[in-house]
Amino acid sequence: GDRLHKAIGPSVDELRDAILDTLKRGGNTIIPTFALERAQDLLYYLREMMNDNQIPTNLPVFLDSPMAISATEIFRRHPECFNPATRENLQHGADPFALRNLHFTRETSESMGINLIKGGALIMAGSGMATGGRVTHHLRHNIWRE
Repeated sequence: GDRLHKAIGPSVDELRDAILDTLKRGGNTIIPTFALERAQDLLYYLREMMNDNQIPTNLPVFLDSPMAISATEIFRRHPECFNPATRENLQHGADPFALRNLHFTRETSESMGINLIKGGALIMAGSGMATGGRVTHHLRHNIWRE
């Protein structure tokens, strides 16, 4: 909000490198996620990285936010809101949010079950500022690990 951010390309590259580094070290990547737009942007870029073989296509990705899941479903139902290139891809069956190993976790018990995964997953959970919500639960179970 109060500063200029780098361009999207270098940011996506930095995200890819962080994911690969975390996987190499045997950990889980935890991304605090805002439910509206940020979660969908991340799903889009993750799909692009998988399509380009920049990250493993079988990487388990968890969207652990009931609100973000609902928002993603609304985005899917309204392709008129996408830019022309994305809209055209959708018309040809390329869902911008479709990842091979994407799991939506709405229920608290499903969210808690993610903590049984000791490494090799990417977990997107609210809140985006990591001040509350499910992401704090995932951070508590993962951040202490070297």
